Amino acid sequence: MDKELAKRLEDFQKQAAAIGEEAVFKTFPTKLVRELQKLIQSTSVPGSPYHRDLTTTTTDTTVYPPPALLHTNGEQPQLKKRKMDDGSLASAELANDTQHARIPSLVLANKHMTTLHETLKRECEELAILTDQVKLWISLTMPKIEGGDNFGVQIQEEVVAELLRAQDSAFNLRDAARNDYLARAKICSKLIKYPNIEDYTMALKEHDDNQFYLARQHLIDVRNIYAVLTDLIHKNIAKVRN
Repeated sequence: MDKELAKRLEDFQKQAAAIGEEAVFKTFPTKLVRELQKLIQSTSVPGSPYHRDLTTTTTDTTVYPPPALLHTNGEQPQLKKRKMDDGSLASAELANDTQHARIPSLVLANKHMTTLHETLKRECEELAILTDQVKLWISLTMPKIEGGDNFGVQIQEEVVAELLRAQDSAFNLRDAARNDYLARAKICSKLIKYPNIEDYTMALKEHDDNQFYLARQHLIDVRNIYAVLTDLIHKNIAKVRN
C-alpha cells in the first residue's frame, strides 16, 4: 500500500473512532434522557399526540360515497367536507382512484396515526445509523486474530452482537407502519363491502386503538435499546477501546 493511501486509511479509522465515541458518550445519552424519555413522559399530558383521549376521535368509520367526476353541467362537484378535531374542515376526497375501483366507496385513513408512524420511523432510522457507526468503530479496534488471551475480543464481539440485535429491532419497528396500513386496509375493505355489519366498525376502532397503544410502546422499546447499549458499552469501555 502506498503512503498516501495508508494515510487516508488511517484518517478514516480515526474518524470512525471519533464518530463512534461521540455516539456512545454524547448521542446515546442525549437520545435516552433528553429526548425519548421526555417524549414518553409527556404522553400522559393532555395535548400530546399520544394522549389516550385521542383514540376516540381520530378514527372515522364512515363509508363515504365515491365523489362524482363531473356534474351534468360539466362543473367540478362540491367536495364533501367533514369537521376535524381542531374545528377545521377537510375534504373527504382522497387520492385513491375510485373511478376504476371494484367498490368505489371511501373509508378515510387515520391521519393521526400516520403522524405517529413518521415519528417512530425517524427514531428507528436514527438508531440504525448510530448503531452502524458504533459497530464500525468497535470492529476496527479489534486486534488481529491469534492465539492466547482473547477475553477482551470476546467482549467486543458481544457488544457488536448486541448492536446487531438493536439494529434488527430498529428495522422491525420501522416496519410497523406498513403492517398497520395493510391490516387496516383489510378491515376497511370488509367495512365497505358489508357496511351493515357493526362488528367491522368496531374492529376498525379497536385496530386503531391498539395501534395507538403500540405507538407509545414502540417509543419505550427504542428508549430501552438506547439504555441497554449505553449501559453495556460504558461498563466495558476499557475492553471496547483496547
